[in-house]
Amino acid sequence: MSYLDSAIKAGYAYITGADGKRQITYAGSDNHSERYDNPEEAVRAEFWAELIYKYDYPANRIKIEVTVPDRLPTDRADIVVFRDDECKRPYAVIECKKEGVTDAEFTQAIEQGVGNATWVKLRADYVVIVAGFTRRVLDVTDKYGALERELNVLADLPKSYGKPQEYRFYKGDKDNDIQPVSRDSLMSTIKKCHNTLWGGGRLSPPTAFGELCKLIFVKISDEQKARKKGEPYEFQIKTYEPPASLAGRINKLYDEQKQRDPEVFTESIKVDDRVLSTVVSHLESVNLNKTDLDVKGVAFERFMDGFFKGDFGQYFTPRPIIEFAIDMLKPERDHFVLDTSCGSGGFLLYALDYIRKQAGEYYDTDSKEHYKYWHDFAEKRLFGIEINDEIARVAKMNMIVHDDGHTNVVSADALDGIDKIHALNPGFVADKFDYILTNPPFGSKINATERPYLGKFFLGTVLDKSGRQKKKNGTVVTRNAQSSEVLFIERIHEFLKPGTGKAAIILPDGILTNSSMQYVRDFILEKFQLLAVVSLPQAAFAHFGAGVKASIIFVRKRGANETSSDDEAIFMAAPEKIGYDATGRQNDRSQLPEVVRQWEAFQKDSNPFFG
Repeated sequence: MSYLDSAIKAGYAYITGADGKRQITYAGSDNHSERYDNPEEAVRAEFWAELIYKYDYPANRIKIEVTVPDRLPTDRADIVVFRDDECKRPYAVIECKKEGVTDAEFTQAIEQGVGNATWVKLRADYVVIVAGFTRRVLDVTDKYGALERELNVLADLPKSYGKPQEYRFYKGDKDNDIQPVSRDSLMSTIKKCHNTLWGGGRLSPPTAFGELCKLIFVKISDEQKARKKGEPYEFQIKTYEPPASLAGRINKLYDEQKQRDPEVFTESIKVDDRVLSTVVSHLESVNLNKTDLDVKGVAFERFMDGFFKGDFGQYFTPRPIIEFAIDMLKPERDHFVLDTSCGSGGFLLYALDYIRKQAGEYYDTDSKEHYKYWHDFAEKRLFGIEINDEIARVAKMNMIVHDDGHTNVVSADALDGIDKIHALNPGFVADKFDYILTNPPFGSKINATERPYLGKFFLGTVLDKSGRQKKKNGTVVTRNAQSSEVLFIERIHEFLKPGTGKAAIILPDGILTNSSMQYVRDFILEKFQLLAVVSLPQAAFAHFGAGVKASIIFVRKRGANETSSDDEAIFMAAPEKIGYDATGRQNDRSQLPEVVRQWEAFQKDSNPFFG
């Protein structure tokens, strides 16, 4: 039961009217009524109830919409807590804003609240600004100047007219522990944090997200840190703590975790102290560890859906396509899984979730066996390569948020020598991986002058009509350039386990249909058994800035002495409905599950390697 539910049950307030037209009436404040469906009013109503049940202030001393005497222009305080039953001596002034307001709007609310609280005829000790999960409490007594906004910050509003407590959140405290949140609340919090770091262009969007990843990493680590019941968390703003002191504590926490797990992050936090303090104010009340895994997954996915549109669309593969590819391949916990261009980590994440669900079929969710089943897979058998360092950090963070920080994601050019990738992480070797699931970048050209490794690829050389490499003066002739997706096909072949290794590769349809790409198709059929081709609708990637028509091919790497056979059947499908439209709006009209069912029936007789 929420604080507001308790207040309504006790008769301090009541809500009337149908959804969309609801009114809340505060019985203890002269029966003042407001439209409850207004998001700002919902925030005010909940905090008003908190003042009664959490902060222990008498309901009859809490007033709504209090006029500030003689202030011009005329102003009203959202909530005022008084010291006396006659409501003549103000104690705290509260300004409420809806969840998700900008930093500028929040700052404006601070100024409004301070102005009201320090006005000569409405003189209060404290100001509270509430905007959903983001809060700021200021001591505006005579100890501080009228313009002070940093040294007078409190962890929380004092309870029952008492002294300010040093911290707001304590582990295991019934009223003061951090709590799990809903999907919408988490998504709003993530967005607020990112916008604070981005600062209207102070940092690039991916750099801002990279810094957010570091801070979320610290936040999760602090929640997981062993501490006794009643001990305070460190990832929060202390009473009378200046931003520089908070930043020092957060950076110390980050450096400690970075030393324990140096593969996750290597760089220091690069955020201004005041900006960092604002981000902490957004995050401090959210319990990321206790928030449901599915809630976290959907919240981060929806945020990144919007974040990766347009300029960053190439780093994001839509969820229905990822789930479909994994359902077609059905990885097991003892398999090595790789995404050679992992972007934000979608394929890795859903492979992990697939194995986690498998664990639930065998063990209780809270058991050590369940944890070991999926965590060993995540730590030892799940690999990713991403050329963009900032996006690689996003992939790592995506996995950390989903309860694992050990995914073997490296920032590297996946087309460079495998020995160079191996030097970054010894888990990357040729002929190793059971499954590769990937959406390689489309359309970019690899030029021989810029990437000397081009000539080391068979498909990076000039071929004659018979498919053999051309030579000049005994030397194989390198192409001037080759499409990146073509080279990825060959690199995928090199990484897969001979004879049994399988891959799901998203490719532009031009490779499968253009006459000029016949040599690539010949390479595919020679090196792989082509198991299935699923043609995706034109709109599949439109929402993410890529209008190229594409298909997913499912292949198995042939053994050393294996040749193609005319008896090899190929499963074909062309679903028109895939669970979302060209705008990215999801729906329940997907034909992909039916394609999986048809594939399962088909493979029983046609593809023994998929048994």
